[in-house]
Amino acid sequence: MGYLYEDLTRLVIGASFTIHNALGKGLSEMTSENALVLKLRALGLNVEQQKDLRVFFENKAVGTQRVDILAEERIIVEVKATRSITKDHIAQVLGYLKNTRFQLGLIINFGQRVTIRRLILTK
Repeated sequence: MGYLYEDLTRLVIGASFTIHNALGKGLSEMTSENALVLKLRALGLNVEQQKDLRVFFENKAVGTQRVDILAEERIIVEVKATRSITKDHIAQVLGYLKNTRFQLGLIINFGQRVTIRRLILTK
C-alpha cells in the first residue's frame, strides 16, 4: 500500500534533486522556487506559484494564506534555502494545511543539500 499522493510526491522530490544537482547550493529561495516550478511544469504538472489559498474559521472563509507552490491542486510545497528545516518551518506548513483544508505539504530545503519533510494533516 502506498502513501498519500505517492506518485506526485516522487515527481516533486525527484525534480528537487535534479535542480540541486544542476544548479548547486547557495541559491536564493526564489531562484530555487522558480526552477522547481519550471521543472514541474516541464514534467506536465499543473503548478501554481505564490498561490493564495482561502483560510477557514468555523467553516467560513476568513482570509488567505500564500503558499510557494501548489502542485496539482493537492500538495502544498514550501521552498526554503537555509541551513536546515526548523520547527518554525514545520509549524508554518502544518498551519497552511490546517487552515486551508489541504492534507499534504512538502518542505523542500535547497541548502547545502536537498532535505525534505513530508507533512500530513488528516481531517
